Amino acid sequence: MTGPARGPAVRVDTTSPVPPYEQIRAQLAALITTGRLPEGERLPPVRQLAADLGLAAGTVARAYRELEAASLIHTRRGAGTRVAPLPAGTSYPDPEQLAALARQFATAARALGADEAEALRAVREAWGAP
Repeated sequence: MTGPARGPAVRVDTTSPVPPYEQIRAQLAALITTGRLPEGERLPPVRQLAADLGLAAGTVARAYRELEAASLIHTRRGAGTRVAPLPAGTSYPDPEQLAALARQFATAARALGADEAEALRAVREAWGAP
């Protein structure tokens, strides 16, 4: 999970304002919903991933609990934690395409003289618009 021999890497930026459990949850969710972690793929045990990332086991456990609550993974005693099947008809945005759109918007917003707070407010308002 954290190296080339174990599939896609999960990284945590300890300087980020985003809590480490949320970084792990978001990265794993993106890997699962884009198919980079396929159904049935086994995730590392909580303690192993925590050790690999230099985090407390409770941090990784919280990320796993949230992924399980979202039905993206399932844990069975003796079988470990595995990627759950996605519901039929489920579609998720490609994280790379979404990031490209966000960069385009940020560049255009800066060109208008908007700061981050103004740009985020505009997105939230547009998101809520019918």
